Amino acid sequence: MGSGGEAGLTERRPFPVSWDQFHRDCRALTWRLNEVGPFHAVIAITRGGLVPAAIVARELGLRVIDTVCVASYAHDQQGELNLLKGISEPTAALGGGTGKGLLIVDDLADTGATMRLVRDMLPDAHFATVYAKPKGRPLVDTFITEVSQDTWIFFPWDTGLSFQPPLKDGAA
Repeated sequence: MGSGGEAGLTERRPFPVSWDQFHRDCRALTWRLNEVGPFHAVIAITRGGLVPAAIVARELGLRVIDTVCVASYAHDQQGELNLLKGISEPTAALGGGTGKGLLIVDDLADTGATMRLVRDMLPDAHFATVYAKPKGRPLVDTFITEVSQDTWIFFPWDTGLSFQPPLKDGAA
């Protein structure tokens, strides 16, 4: 499924994103980040941050890529945060222990809970997401597109091609 749902949210606005659009948005994110860097390493917040982090690392020429593994979604509901893996000691050392010069990348800042958890670990890191919602936006330093809080993003790795009825026929 997509990302960006809140528990108890009844109406969701679907926002399907194709591979081409996602790649363009990641490159646009990189253009903005190129003006902010340089960075020592990219840290992807898994799993959603893996694809944008790979694109950003390629475009910025960064070879050190690490992960912070956080679980917060169960199918289509956001649940309790669970830190599964922090960054490695060598990567943390590149950021002086506070994250300075480290780039944290995720696909979406939804409620900000995941960003808050990682920011507490690396307060001086630069946080970038492709998409941001109003509740998560204050915790992100650089992003490309803001969507409404009730938007449900269908990322390309979560979907397959299928017929979509016209909006006038009652499709959301």
